[in-house]
Amino acid sequence: MTVMSYLGAIGAAQREAMDADERVIIIGEDVEANVYGTTGGGKSRSDKGDFLQRYGKNRIRNTPISEEGIVGAAAGAAMTGLRPIVDLSYSSFLYMAMDQFVNQVAKNRYMFGGQASMPVVFRSAMFYGLNTGAHHSDRPYPMFMNVPGLKIIAPATPADAKGLLRSAVDSDDPILSFEACLLWSAKEDVDENEFWIPLGVARTAREGTDVTVVAISSSVPEAVAAAEELAQEGVSVEVIDPRTLVPLDRDAILRSVAKTGRLVVAEPAHRTCGAAAEISALVAEEIFDSLKAPIIRVTAPDMQIPFSPSLEKQMYPTKATIAAAIRRVVDLPALQPVAAAV
Repeated sequence: MTVMSYLGAIGAAQREAMDADERVIIIGEDVEANVYGTTGGGKSRSDKGDFLQRYGKNRIRNTPISEEGIVGAAAGAAMTGLRPIVDLSYSSFLYMAMDQFVNQVAKNRYMFGGQASMPVVFRSAMFYGLNTGAHHSDRPYPMFMNVPGLKIIAPATPADAKGLLRSAVDSDDPILSFEACLLWSAKEDVDENEFWIPLGVARTAREGTDVTVVAISSSVPEAVAAAEELAQEGVSVEVIDPRTLVPLDRDAILRSVAKTGRLVVAEPAHRTCGAAAEISALVAEEIFDSLKAPIIRVTAPDMQIPFSPSLEKQMYPTKATIAAAIRRVVDLPALQPVAAAV
């Protein structure tokens, strides 16, 4: 084991994947100078040019600033024998390639009767919380959850970032990895050896018996901190990190809520049609009789992200807002109407 940052774990996963399979390539804007790209920062990396020296320009390729062209080229490369890892920088930039994502990447295996697979990983960074304004602060993973044919991962820890990325690169399906910039500096012990975390398997970040909190991306450490605070008040909180949003580990979520009888869902995306809404609907449809209180969602409101630091910092789930939701769901009678968003 060695201490790795979130970004360092991503770099380790990419290095291992490229060593293991010569078909793995990295493409994106300015990746020759910095294989982490804007998505990975790399500001303090001593191996900034190591990937280019190690693998050469045939496998580390800069692209023009054209997301539609990058995604289309990666799709074609994947269908004809390569396994691209694509650095798309800001997650907000995925919109420029929506036609390629929705009509080509997601559909081509189906449209061509399975004659070609689509082994490609698209990495992007959700730059919310850094006062980058509405054009650069989106968390668009729920939008892509609605597209059949795409798999979605949102790692919240360095170990998950490494293990999920290795599984994503080895998959024959197109996978979008949404990496929260607020997690980049997070550090923990990570296995230096190769390991894979299966897609579609949730992680229990903290065990508990009174309330289940399903937390996504940067909401995970906030939920764990809230759970530790509530433990001092005698409330036992279980925190579930889905890690993979498509496929979603339905069984893990349902088992936890069946045990605790209460559910809070926390995520940094907008409230309407978000992952929290899908998880809430799943629980309500499958185990409604197990609920002792209404489900509460803690999300960003349905509004554009303000540039103002003082305004933006109020938008996303925090330890305080998640803890408030937990207190409400514990105290609310089971038949009281569902509460509004926190």
